[in-house]
Amino acid sequence: MDGGAAYNPRTVEEVFRDFKGRRAGMIKALTTDVDDFYQQCDPEKENLCLYGYPGEQWEVNLPAEEVPPELPEPALGINFARDGMQEKDWLSLVAVHSDAWLLSVAFYFGARFGFDKADRKRLFNMINDLPTIFEVVTGTVKKQVKEKSSVSNHSSNKSKSNSKRGSESQAKYSKTVQSKDEDEEGLEEEDDEEHGETLCGACGENYAADEFWICCDICEKWFHGKCVKITPARAEHIKQYKCPSCSNKRARP
Repeated sequence: MDGGAAYNPRTVEEVFRDFKGRRAGMIKALTTDVDDFYQQCDPEKENLCLYGYPGEQWEVNLPAEEVPPELPEPALGINFARDGMQEKDWLSLVAVHSDAWLLSVAFYFGARFGFDKADRKRLFNMINDLPTIFEVVTGTVKKQVKEKSSVSNHSSNKSKSNSKRGSESQAKYSKTVQSKDEDEEGLEEEDDEEHGETLCGACGENYAADEFWICCDICEKWFHGKCVKITPARAEHIKQYKCPSCSNKRARP
């Protein structure tokens, strides 16, 4: 197990980095690796827990044997409810418990190493700036409005104002052209802000203008190309893109 004796983040930044790594691992389990996660949570096995590790890895395993454990333990027995619920409801339940565990681990480190009120507040604010695992898994974070094409690199198109400038060169129209350009720039800024609120359905991180993104035609979630192993060249030949989670969905007993 990933015990506290083996890894002890002592500053706010180190605890937050630990939090992000564990969070990324658990998000993988519940999204891109969901089929593998589902199979490992066999109800016929003993009480199982979902662990996230600082290196962005996840593991389904039995709880630690020592009492009390080095770190707070995740929710116990998540495998028992697997076949008694709809899959999406079960994954949502695991996500909620995972969020609670991540917070408990982060503030365990904070208490252990004497974080004062200001440090605890700063840590919480850093954590709160990220969407919860539940929000990522259920898609309840604010969605980017789907564009006509499901494949997009989110690059801004600024050709409209340039074409207008060439055709309206007379002095009496200069004021009108200037006002139109300002309006278009304002719309582009709003568009960039909307893109900035888009979150990757795999890693939960924000949109960046220099990254390639692709949208799933089934669940309408956006993903970093690198997170789902899709390149711009490959995307051009995909008529209907299905994310790993939608591709892996099948009838469950």
